[in-house]
Amino acid sequence: MHALVYHGPGQRSWDQVPDPDLKSDTDIIVGVDAVTICGTDLHILKGDVPEVESGRILGHEAVGTVEEVGSAVRKVRPGDHVLVSCITACGSCRFCREARYGQCTGGGGWALGHTIDGVQAEYARVPFGDMSTHLLPAGVSDEAVVLLADILPTSHEVGVLAGRVRPGDVVVIVGAGPIGLAAVMTAQLYSPTSIVVVDPSPPRRDAAKRLGADIVLDASDGVSEVVASLTEGLGADVVMEAVGRPETFELCARLVRPGGHVANIGVHGAPATLHLESLWAKDVTITMGLVDTMTTPTLLRLLADGQIHPTSIITHRFALDRMMEAYDVFGAPAETGALKVVLTRSGS
Repeated sequence: MHALVYHGPGQRSWDQVPDPDLKSDTDIIVGVDAVTICGTDLHILKGDVPEVESGRILGHEAVGTVEEVGSAVRKVRPGDHVLVSCITACGSCRFCREARYGQCTGGGGWALGHTIDGVQAEYARVPFGDMSTHLLPAGVSDEAVVLLADILPTSHEVGVLAGRVRPGDVVVIVGAGPIGLAAVMTAQLYSPTSIVVVDPSPPRRDAAKRLGADIVLDASDGVSEVVASLTEGLGADVVMEAVGRPETFELCARLVRPGGHVANIGVHGAPATLHLESLWAKDVTITMGLVDTMTTPTLLRLLADGQIHPTSIITHRFALDRMMEAYDVFGAPAETGALKVVLTRSGS
């Protein structure tokens, strides 16, 4: 088969590699029908995730058809059409029993494209097949569902739920890439009064506006003053960091109100300064972490019912064998206007 292989910082190729085999009786093999590229994959290519070894097949977001199952797999059968979650879960460790699957100590967590080979390939091995996949609801498209492998649950759980968005809140989202736009989409499920999105890119601000943001700003547009005008000078109830840069995290900390929440979603490759000298007395809660994907079943129901529309953030579609071109497009959004790219076995 062919797969996107990481060969060290800045190096990737679409290589012929051996087909995956079952390694455990809880594994399944999936033929990949749709896959996407994540901003985290770009962080890996920059060298920001040093535990990813050279030779690793990247990718952790896919929809596919089950080809083979291990002898202990009970809920998934060959021929099933499934969403492959970005998080795998053993189902029995302490953290899985708490539905904190991202922290699985039994061989799961964020494994695909990280500590084991991933899904940017024609076929992939998925550990713990019963716990790590979801049957697709009737009538939904592969390209819609593949966005529920990572960015929708990540924004929902690490941003909206961890930030405790409530009806009437003023919410600020710093960053209008795919994660930030997914946060706009899922924050609306909780009826905030205002959603403010901050991003330097006019096309991304336009996309945020189309998805339901009330106010879109460049960082140079007096963001603090706008937020103050919406909150009687207090600051935002919830601020989400969806970029992964020191300066955007520090902006979030400046925008939050006393007693408010800063939810860091972005993947950081460099330290950020935590200004405790100004935050210590404000009773601010700062959260961060890996997605658990425990809300994926809820998001699948919302998708099937037409209450969320993730395909609106797809800007480019490719055949699977154009993976190298898809990376070039996704990795240069200022030139290409890319938000989210989707690759399918049949192409488009």
